[in-house]
Amino acid sequence: MLGLIGIILSLVLLIFFAYRGVNVLVLAPLCALFATLFAAGPLLATYTQVFMPALGKYVVTYFPLFMLGAIFGKLMDDSGSARAIAHAIVDRIGGRHAILAIVLACAILTYGGVSLFVVAFAVFPIAAALFREAGVPKRLIPGAIALGSFTFTMTALPGTPAIQNAIPNPFFGTNAFAAPGLGIIAGIIMFVGGMAWLLWVQRRAHAAGEGYDDGPLMRPRKGDAPVRGAGGHGGTAEAEPERESDVKVDGAPATDLPRAPFLFALLPILVVITVNFALVRWIIPSLDTSYLAQEEYGGVRLSAVSGIWAIIVSLVLACVLVILLNLKRLKSTKDSINKGTMGSLLPIFNTASEVGYGAVIASLPAFMMIRDAVLGISGNPLINLAVAVNVLAGITGSASGGMSIALEALGETFRQQAELQGISLELMHRVTAISSGGFDALPHNGAVVTLLAICGLTHRQSYKDIGVVAVAVPVLALIVVIALGTAFGGF
Repeated sequence: MLGLIGIILSLVLLIFFAYRGVNVLVLAPLCALFATLFAAGPLLATYTQVFMPALGKYVVTYFPLFMLGAIFGKLMDDSGSARAIAHAIVDRIGGRHAILAIVLACAILTYGGVSLFVVAFAVFPIAAALFREAGVPKRLIPGAIALGSFTFTMTALPGTPAIQNAIPNPFFGTNAFAAPGLGIIAGIIMFVGGMAWLLWVQRRAHAAGEGYDDGPLMRPRKGDAPVRGAGGHGGTAEAEPERESDVKVDGAPATDLPRAPFLFALLPILVVITVNFALVRWIIPSLDTSYLAQEEYGGVRLSAVSGIWAIIVSLVLACVLVILLNLKRLKSTKDSINKGTMGSLLPIFNTASEVGYGAVIASLPAFMMIRDAVLGISGNPLINLAVAVNVLAGITGSASGGMSIALEALGETFRQQAELQGISLELMHRVTAISSGGFDALPHNGAVVTLLAICGLTHRQSYKDIGVVAVAVPVLALIVVIALGTAFGGF
């Protein structure tokens, strides 16, 4: 019982201090050792022999995806491609459909592999101008960006290169296109449900006479804490730029930065999706990969690595294409690549540190009680998997972190249960991915905090809409997918 108390207290401390900005690279091992202390385990051995190997394994497996994704996002940003796509969508749909335009712009960019942080910075000034012109309350901007950036394009749609869609690959021997039919159904539910909520709120606001920035509503109320961005700096709504001309990027106004032609901007995103599909469906399976059975190559099956290989190749080709199409628009290709590379280090080590924490917790004797409780929730492994991933994603405030912890601790058990019951591993993959995008977006989630900082709004002003479109509706979509998968299998 003392060991279980230690695990619970360590989780409480992890949430408490992470929400207050303590770096998880330091926080995760300290919390893991705190739990180990309650279990009377060896502290140094736990850190060097359990925590660090788990951290290292995660970095070894997924570093190429984090690095290439960050480089691709930086190249799309610096070349003006991200802004070009956003402007093109907005121009075609028009101000009368401001919310839809922003959601679609974010969706296209994130589905094509552009980091949601890059998308938020690129789209917010456009959204601010569009919402102001259409008289849509500014407080709805975070909800619109969240719906397009970290819901259906992150976890549901087949083929998305998001890390949340890649992590299940080695555990279930699947690829990014696992259970495409169910993924599309889930994506439609998320999109339609999220849009229905945002448009309903917009209609209520208009009926109440509320405009873009309606006086007291947008002024931080007494007691509202300043929203902290990725750098930990405070800010208020009135301190944030609301026009594209107000936004500074490397010292220059965003309106002065290059903007790629729409077709040039869209082509690399199409390459990511189509090349990824061609590789996993036709090209990689046709190769002679018998050497993978050799010890020096890990003795793995092709299915364990093909999904990651496909994303790596598609992102490399997309990066090369962005460079070739924007040689004159890129101020310095070397700087873009370097900044993208360095920008990938903190995210991957943050997530890997959380994975190390999970490995330590899973190694403690008291974890057996938690494991049995999770596995005993239902006789359906899909339900148990969904609960485990959602709970851990909510605790850590990270979709990828929570998913990784759950799969590292229970992935093999879930796989065995699925095989015994004849459940499709592609279905397990899709349920895992969608589950990671539910409770992860609770108020302490880093992406939520950063998004609010970019928009210059507080949790009180805008989190309700984020909570509906990024938590409630995705959980509803997950329930539908589990019901359909249980009844009809993976498709």
